Amino acid sequence: MIAVKEQQDTYLSAYSRLEKKFAEKDPAWLRSLRKAAILRFADLGFPTTRNEEWKYTNAAPIARTAFQLARSDARLNPGVAEALQASPLACMDCGKLVFVDGHYTPELSTPGRLPAKVKASNLSAALAQGSQSLPLLEAHLARYANYEDQAFVALNTAFIQDGVLIEIPKDQVLDQPIYVFYVSTGAAGNGAQVTVSHPRNLVVVGSNSQVALVEGYLGLGARTYFTNAVTEVVAGEGAVVEYTKVQQESEPAYHVGTVQFHLGRSSSVHATTIAFGGLLAREDTGAALDGEGSECTLNGLYVSAGRQHVDNHTVIDHAKPHCSSRELYKGVLDGSSSGVFNGKIIVRQDAQKTDSKQSNKNLLLSENAVINTKPQLEIYADDVRCTHGATIGQIDAEALFYLRSRGIGMNEARALLTQAFANDVLDKLKLKSLRSILKERLLARLAANGRTEPGDPGAEASKNGRVSVI
Repeated sequence: MIAVKEQQDTYLSAYSRLEKKFAEKDPAWLRSLRKAAILRFADLGFPTTRNEEWKYTNAAPIARTAFQLARSDARLNPGVAEALQASPLACMDCGKLVFVDGHYTPELSTPGRLPAKVKASNLSAALAQGSQSLPLLEAHLARYANYEDQAFVALNTAFIQDGVLIEIPKDQVLDQPIYVFYVSTGAAGNGAQVTVSHPRNLVVVGSNSQVALVEGYLGLGARTYFTNAVTEVVAGEGAVVEYTKVQQESEPAYHVGTVQFHLGRSSSVHATTIAFGGLLAREDTGAALDGEGSECTLNGLYVSAGRQHVDNHTVIDHAKPHCSSRELYKGVLDGSSSGVFNGKIIVRQDAQKTDSKQSNKNLLLSENAVINTKPQLEIYADDVRCTHGATIGQIDAEALFYLRSRGIGMNEARALLTQAFANDVLDKLKLKSLRSILKERLLARLAANGRTEPGDPGAEASKNGRVSVI
């Protein structure tokens, strides 16, 4: 606890050092916001396993590490462009904004390829004194992702420096997706340092507009670093948003992400989060259905191996009547990895005629894999239709035996059956090019993670891991 307290004080000291710099360039409302957020972080401290929302995820490795704010000079690393081009998220012809170690990198970005009416810029420029975007930022920034009870959101809010601001006016239909890349090198001025970045994104979609947004996180090398990201998406009346987040951090990295959607009347959000990387990854995804007739879909896929830990927390808040939501999260866990799914659906008293379904399905490939799953319903209305459930299983021994009897090797057979399980989520992606690439990468990852079990291959491969359905 002493070490954790010391590192908490490190962040407070870092804020104190930067406070004067912030004051020189920030508008008054942002200075007040930063101050409120850092004070709230000081009160909350880092979450522990005594906190119900963090009961199965130990954030102590993050809390004990003396992370330093990532510097901007690492963005010129010559290997970044090559790695970005080789990424499954590579998009040569679309509009994209690229950030390296949390800082905007214009030489790798192509915002000019977006339609003229779409405003897309880095947050640092948008926050500059005199920027025309300041009224929009004041109206929306930090209004949806709650820092009052989430320490990492509070920390991000206090240290807001860069990210994306995307404003799509009403009645715009974008033919091409907008890509946002965050590349982490883990580089620091002193090789002994480990770095942290706090990406902050705000997307405001006007009424009756349609957009596809892809947010990707890519780690380079084998250094330890920490990404603490927050994204807020506002969907106006009748807007349609297709959102995909792909997390491929480096193996020793930490990733804590918060994505919050706010839906207006008759709007639609289809969101998919995919987690492949990181030693410890936590994803908090929330949607507030605050307009009558709105609809939301939250899908997720998490694939872990070795000693990875991945945690997905979701909250779908039905605040108005005649809304619908669908949620499907699937997990594939191998080795000694562990996972958490905690999904909550809230139906407020006035949200009559709500239609909601939630499902979490997990496939354990190892006897040492662990999954804790907790689907929840909180219903305060009486005219609703809501269902939820969770399942845990293993590879079907007969199906595995069938494939092996046809000359398919153990690793490849396991990978094929596992991919068939995971494709239920990937097939729901509406971006065909991204869907096909992610399927290829998933199959390659599963084949690499596969291992031949001794003894009866069917029986050994189907051993169950430790399971907790709460």
